Amino acid sequence: MISVSLCFKNWKNTETQRSQRILGLGYAIRLMRFASRQGTLALKVAPPTRRGHRISGRGGHPQVVGACCRYAIWLRTQFEFPVRVPVYFSSRRRIVTSNGETVTASFFAPFDRSVEPYTRIATGDYEELERELGRDNALASMLCSFSHEVIHYQQWVNTGTTTERSVIVKARNLVDRYAETTDHP
Repeated sequence: MISVSLCFKNWKNTETQRSQRILGLGYAIRLMRFASRQGTLALKVAPPTRRGHRISGRGGHPQVVGACCRYAIWLRTQFEFPVRVPVYFSSRRRIVTSNGETVTASFFAPFDRSVEPYTRIATGDYEELERELGRDNALASMLCSFSHEVIHYQQWVNTGTTTERSVIVKARNLVDRYAETTDHP
């Protein structure tokens, strides 16, 4: 019995690599058809493995997005991100979750582990926070929201579920540890 395993790791979306990926998949499909006619194939197709954070700054306040990008670089030295988690920023003051809650940040934790989770952060109240608290404290507040969702991500990776138990304290401690490494967020 022949076993074929396809796994595309660390592929970038350049035109050349995209065509190589398509050609590789086409070859595997032809091999699968040939082997299935012969009755000798057990096919195992591994889903693509994408890791780490993916920051999408469109729509968010530029200062918040910049601070979160710098923070995400530091986070990668503190945690593993075995499943890619995109982070989306919104220019709105609040975000509505799938179950109708209005929040400043949210983490979508899918039941199916093959589906990527994602984080959404509202940045619309940043300018108001900046006037009230100052730049550094306003950005620290945004980083605390980001940290809160990172803690939920780590819970999801480790257990498959999330809980609010001690998340706020852990998020604050995470931002405090980051503050020790940088002068300004």
